[in-house]
Amino acid sequence: MAMTNHNNRKNDCMIFSTIEQLVPQTHLVRKLEKTINWSFIYPLVKALYSDKGRPSIDPVVLFKMIFINYLFGINSMRKTCEEIKVNLAYRWFLGISIDDEVPNYSTWSQNYIRRYNNSEVFDEIFKKIIQQAIRYGFVDVESIYGDSTHQKASANTRKAIDVEVAITKKYYEEDLKAEINKDREAHGKKRLKEVITREYNYDEETGEIKEDKITKHIKQSTTDPESGLYHKGEKEKCFAYSHQTFCDKNGFVLGSKTIPGNMHDSVSFKEAYNEIIKEYDGIENIGLDSGYKTAVIARDIIESGVKPYFPYKRPMTKKGFFKKYEYVYDEAFDCYLCPNDKVLSYTTTNREGRKEYKSNPKDCENCPLLTKCTLSKNRVKVVQRHVWEEYLEEAEDIRHTIGYRDIYDKRKETIERVFADSKESHGLRYTRLRGLKKNQHQVLIIFASHNLKKMANWSWNRTAIYHKIIHFLWFWIKTSLFIKKKVVLSF
Repeated sequence: MAMTNHNNRKNDCMIFSTIEQLVPQTHLVRKLEKTINWSFIYPLVKALYSDKGRPSIDPVVLFKMIFINYLFGINSMRKTCEEIKVNLAYRWFLGISIDDEVPNYSTWSQNYIRRYNNSEVFDEIFKKIIQQAIRYGFVDVESIYGDSTHQKASANTRKAIDVEVAITKKYYEEDLKAEINKDREAHGKKRLKEVITREYNYDEETGEIKEDKITKHIKQSTTDPESGLYHKGEKEKCFAYSHQTFCDKNGFVLGSKTIPGNMHDSVSFKEAYNEIIKEYDGIENIGLDSGYKTAVIARDIIESGVKPYFPYKRPMTKKGFFKKYEYVYDEAFDCYLCPNDKVLSYTTTNREGRKEYKSNPKDCENCPLLTKCTLSKNRVKVVQRHVWEEYLEEAEDIRHTIGYRDIYDKRKETIERVFADSKESHGLRYTRLRGLKKNQHQVLIIFASHNLKKMANWSWNRTAIYHKIIHFLWFWIKTSLFIKKKVVLSF
């Protein structure tokens, strides 16, 4: 076969066709248009526009541009505008003809600053898309899955200062304090006294206390002060944002809450979880990883009427020593029995909400299992039990029920896959924006893009299957009638 050489071929040609004809029928933008009616955006933003002045750029076009940016993984709005100029599929999706001018990249940023920045439009768009998925029947919230992922902030770790910040009170602190005092009174102990560990700000003129606060020192970025310094295991230390996210068993994201990267997952869980429980009915189970396996979270979930599905968590005990589960708790007598069948009696409930059970040193003095039990000089073994420990024990009982494995194993196929797809395809790996609010808006658009793409593909595949079934039935009916007619004529 002779070699072909197109080196001198001219690429200039006249194309007598429309954009409608040139965009492939199976392109993602066509699936998106058939899946959802974008006119729902107009009532959401109507109050943000004035009735006077010159006509603005269509808000649907603006939001479609930002969806193109994240759906197709383009890393900047400037580049997105350049791609729209040359991509006929994008022009078709936006309703812009080949002769129309594409909006400038700064148009979106100015509209965000002047109109959308302080609005709820991003939350509403996210909700409208997930509601559409619910109407299609794609969302199943019987079992949901939660986790948190970190997104690298647009901030250099070398540009940071040491600052003193106030420690926010934990949401369960008052409930825990009441539970501790209740438990102490039940055991004939005095209520805990308020220990003043706060630093006070004084008015220099009057000498009066203005306010009190608990403070700590942290590293704060000078570039993006609202981000948090994140460091976990062998991962590189960086400033980041954390996104507490929940999805259903089909991988549709139900909601997400953005917090600084230096906050622990278990701290941000409560607020995000309450929003999900309030928004969706019919939630029966929730799957979480071992980072959420605490007495506080188990209590919050069980009291909300949902079953928590936690994994097995290895006891954090020194090698060669008895594990905590080898000390049996007797609920009737409120005591523990050690592996040598000796009693560990209740002594007190400390400020962390842990009840302490101690052994009798005389029982331990000649115990053959002492070296596997404790190395304390006074030969006293102490076992602690949280005042809400029964909720963890109930969660542990669920782990041994039939069907646990089927539900919990879906976690790695759902929420983990959501994060992987969003990081790889939709720009969740790092952020170009600075500030907590902007990153909350961004992650809602990213997860809305994830839901939209999944919904579009599923809807398209369902339609294709229906067409195949209808075609098969029509062919079968036609063939049957032809055979029946042929048989009649033969007689």
